[in-house]
Amino acid sequence: MLENNIEKVLILDFGSQYAQLIARRVRENHVYSEIVSHLITAEQIKKIKPKGIILSGGPASVYSKNAPGCDEEIMKLGVPVLGICYGMQLGCMMLGSKVSPTAAREYGRTICAISGENRFFKTLPQEITVWMSHGDIVTELPVEFESLAHTENCPYAAVKHRDRDFYGVQFHPEVTHTPNGSRIIRNFIYEICHCSGNWKMDSFIEKSVNDINKQVGNGRVVCGLSGGVDSAVTAALIHKAIGNRLSCIFVDNGLLRNFEAEEVVKTFKENFSTDLHVVRAQDRFLGKLKGVSDPEKKRKIIGHEFIEVFKNEAQKISSVRFLAQGTLYPDVIESIPAHGGPTVTIKSHHNVGGLPEELGFELVEPLRFLFKDEVRKIGEELGLPKELVGRHPFPGPGLAIRIIGEITGQRLEVLRKADKIVIEEICKAGLYNKIAQCFAVLLPLSTVGVMGDERSYENVIAVRAVETTDFMTADWYRIPNETLGSISHRIINEVKGVNRVVYDISTKPPSTIEWE
Repeated sequence: MLENNIEKVLILDFGSQYAQLIARRVRENHVYSEIVSHLITAEQIKKIKPKGIILSGGPASVYSKNAPGCDEEIMKLGVPVLGICYGMQLGCMMLGSKVSPTAAREYGRTICAISGENRFFKTLPQEITVWMSHGDIVTELPVEFESLAHTENCPYAAVKHRDRDFYGVQFHPEVTHTPNGSRIIRNFIYEICHCSGNWKMDSFIEKSVNDINKQVGNGRVVCGLSGGVDSAVTAALIHKAIGNRLSCIFVDNGLLRNFEAEEVVKTFKENFSTDLHVVRAQDRFLGKLKGVSDPEKKRKIIGHEFIEVFKNEAQKISSVRFLAQGTLYPDVIESIPAHGGPTVTIKSHHNVGGLPEELGFELVEPLRFLFKDEVRKIGEELGLPKELVGRHPFPGPGLAIRIIGEITGQRLEVLRKADKIVIEEICKAGLYNKIAQCFAVLLPLSTVGVMGDERSYENVIAVRAVETTDFMTADWYRIPNETLGSISHRIINEVKGVNRVVYDISTKPPSTIEWE
């Protein structure tokens, strides 16, 4: 949690996979937001002094046994509250309304009619498109409430309490499927919560540098460098704070892309004047991964080995007390239930909660409360090269989770060559900066083909490309057919062992961006 002079909006997590989107929409409007457990007490909130509170959606029914609730005293704090979907139903029920199941679950876009003029819907047209996803609705409102909007199937699509600053919406303003959703959230935080908008990247950099100096003092910091934007920005922030008391360790685990290890070292030397240690550990990692196909086992093995290799190298650097990591907010939330909330764990991250106590370092994580796009903005503010700041995300476990099945040197070589072609072709087509993430995946199957006059039975490569602003939801990118054709033609002709290329057209959710 950031210090009290930063305006904050708290988001109480009731299990919504969209909770992070709410946080991002608030931050896009220059107000800091943080996701906390629905179990937080009114007394704890008082100490935080938020400008506003948002109750997230969730998969439960408010009237079900063991449905997550919250401290009812929160409604008496005098802090404006916005309930979204489940959050609206819960808030309305606590304030005397009735919630009932609908005849059929409503899911998708619908037209919402706004009733008259009010601050909550300020500057919006009388009819807006909204995204619904619910099986329950508020069916009865006491006289203390007024209806602000309705849809064909939902008589109370938005409501307000007459005596308290409680607002509720049955739809999801945080998703892109509600085109005016960001404006609605902005109205809440500025018109209702009266925020001034003091969450800016330059002020964050200044605060981070001060925090790092305060935590580290005269100590020395070691940072794991991967070549990605997260670790690079982490190193840049810490270098700005403590200068040459930063040492960086780059572990080449043998799971990187084509010539990536060489590029990491070159980029680092050109942009940082500090101590760099390069550890070549390809054989060690591949040995440990031999025969392993389960994706979670792969992640844990890679995470464990990284810690051991990193620890051995760090012990060679004298007087190190602190370890810096490029952990981001989505890493934290996807790896563990958000702050004790009911959100489902999606996958584990080897740099979140996985460092053993015997490592002997105190963690420095200056990006822990940031989203990816915020990290990129900080990188730009710090003067890092555009090609580094704009680089597509690359997972910590590397190509190990883009090879479905066992990892071998031969399979890595096939994937590296295919992935290189994919990136070359989307760059050639001018698409790299339009696509959020693009890569090749090696599938654990072979298919029949004809190459020359002979029958072949070889590998399949899947191409994955997505567009997204937050990486919590994503749509598949519509790569032009001619570019897809060039990718397929080149891979089949230039990569020995591949005779088929397919294109992944699934969205997140229900799919994840990475295949494992």
